[in-house]
Amino acid sequence: MNLEPGLRERKKQRTRETIARAAHELFVQKGYDATTLPDIAQAADVSTRTIFAYFASKEDILFSDFPVLKEALAQALADRPDGEEALETVREFILSSRGIEKSELDEELNRCVLSDETLRNHLRARIVQLEDLIAAAIAKDLGAAENDLRPHLVAASLTAAFIALSERSDAGAKSKSPAETAALVDPVIDFLRGGLDALKKPSAHPR
Repeated sequence: MNLEPGLRERKKQRTRETIARAAHELFVQKGYDATTLPDIAQAADVSTRTIFAYFASKEDILFSDFPVLKEALAQALADRPDGEEALETVREFILSSRGIEKSELDEELNRCVLSDETLRNHLRARIVQLEDLIAAAIAKDLGAAENDLRPHLVAASLTAAFIALSERSDAGAKSKSPAETAALVDPVIDFLRGGLDALKKPSAHPR
């Protein structure tokens, strides 16, 4: 009896992965706009109705890995050791995530997204969703309330910086090595760390 929920969940996960992979292959072969939900259903050998049981939209299929990434970042920030600042945790998360070897399909899909302005906008919107997670962790570092403006400014700057780095460095390129990724990431982290340190200091200007 106890095994059944696990078996059902694994079957659901396999179906979700099958739909996503079939869609991603079609996006690369035909283009995102030219691929229809019936096309995806046929390629995945499921009904269109089944697709909607797993994904709310075609865009959600395109970015099917994003919920996993968001949950992993939330977990990393929640589990960080005492004394480790949020910016360092985010840095390590980016380096470990970017260090994972990508398949050829992943590389081609990434190029499809970055070569299309509309899809780039969709990607930016997804990345912006990470701001609240990062801002909450930075607020904890500052001993500030979560609605304090300062953590949100740093988090917004961080996501904006990495959107810019990603778009300028990844289009048409292979995945970078950990050292190459660190060379891009570390100056951004150092810059934001300096700004965060300044935010911790009392203002020198009278109100």
